Amino acid sequence: MFDPKAIDDIARKLADSLPSGFSSLQDEMERNFHSILQAALSKLDLVTREEFEVQKGVLAKTREKLEAMEKIVAEMEQKLLPPQDTDTAKQ
Repeated sequence: MFDPKAIDDIARKLADSLPSGFSSLQDEMERNFHSILQAALSKLDLVTREEFEVQKGVLAKTREKLEAMEKIVAEMEQKLLPPQDTDTAKQ
């Protein structure tokens, strides 16, 4: 679900941002950051950009079809329902 390279890059950046006194622990901290990030991200209900774009396209097509069907139904209603006389409706 998540790009392991992206998680590695974030973990590396976090480890690199540690003060110079922690340089001896940098590799260990990078592994810890990686594990923590991977665990936290796996708990989130996220989708990839590709999945999002696919669903966005499906939604757009569905909207188009719905609008077309609404237009057809409105036209059918116009043909099937007799026009109401406004004078008769007032009485």
